[in-house]
Formats: sequence, C-alpha cells, structure tokens
Amino acid sequence: MVEMRNNRQRRCSRPVSVRITIYFVLVLLLNGCGSDTPKRLKIGDDAPPFIIIDLQGKQRSSDQWTGFPVILRFWDTECKYCRADSPIINRYFNTFQDRGLKVLYIATPNETEDRVRSFIEDLDIMFPVALDEDGKMTADYQVNIVPQTIFISPDRKIITAMLGGVGEAELEELFGPYLQ
Repeated sequence: MVEMRNNRQRRCSRPVSVRITIYFVLVLLLNGCGSDTPKRLKIGDDAPPFIIIDLQGKQRSSDQWTGFPVILRFWDTECKYCRADSPIINRYFNTFQDRGLKVLYIATPNETEDRVRSFIEDLDIMFPVALDEDGKMTADYQVNIVPQTIFISPDRKIITAMLGGVGEAELEELFGPYLQ
C-alpha cells in the first residue's frame, strides 16, 4: 500500500513540475518577445524619429524637418531602380526645395562610403545622402527590401511607402498638396 502511494505521488509530482516549468518558460517567452517586437508601421502612423550623419558630416534629424514634407529613400548602389529614378527625384527636389521639400537618401548598411560617393557623383545628386552604417534607421523603418521610398507628411505621419521605382506622377500625387 505504501509502495502504491509513493508511485502515485511520483506520478503526480512529475506533471506538476513539468507544468510549472512550462508555465515559466511561456511567461519568459511572452514577456521577452512582447517587449522587443516592434509594432508594424502603417500608413498614418507617426514616422519613427531619426538622427543620422550625412556624407557631408552634417547631422540630419526628423526634428529638424518637422513641418516639411519628407522623402526618405532606402537604397543601395546595385539597385537598378535607384539609378533610373534618382534623376527624377533630384529634379523634383530642385524644383520644390524652396517650398520646403526635404529628401534624404539612406544607403543600406552593406554599402561602402566609396561606392555611395561614386553613385551620387555619377547622378549629380543634390540632396543629403547618408550611410546607415549601424542599420538603426533601416531597422526603425522596417526596411527589408530596396529600394523603398517612404513619404512623410509635414506633421510626421507616414503617407505611404513604395517599393521599386518612383515616377513624377507619384511624387506629384503624394506631395503636390503640401508644395502649393
């Protein structure tokens, strides 16, 4: 009888210890994952704040550009769309910079400064260009594929994000109301 009771206690105690272990593992996983998982950005969300140093050594930040429409372009030098539509973005910037348009090209972390400088010289890019060496800005804006162009309203809301090339029609449709 005593032996039977000991067997029953052993069987009962194993599942309790296993349940307790599972419970603590789940709590740790849920707490750990919940706090580190960024909220997926959507149209209308506040644009993540940024501070980055451009290739001229000047600090660029979202705070400086509050009140202005902003184009953020995440790209790399191997991107055929970037080479094709950069002249369009450059012309648009030259036309509307006096009305407050801000443009910032952000080269992805896999780029080198030499390749980026060569690219911007080849295309005579006139707006600020930065190299996201630590990948923070790329991660904050949840960019996984390039080119990705993010359009931000003067009140720092995400208007839209576009993959691939950008044309004059899209620029005018998205920013025309802010640049009148």
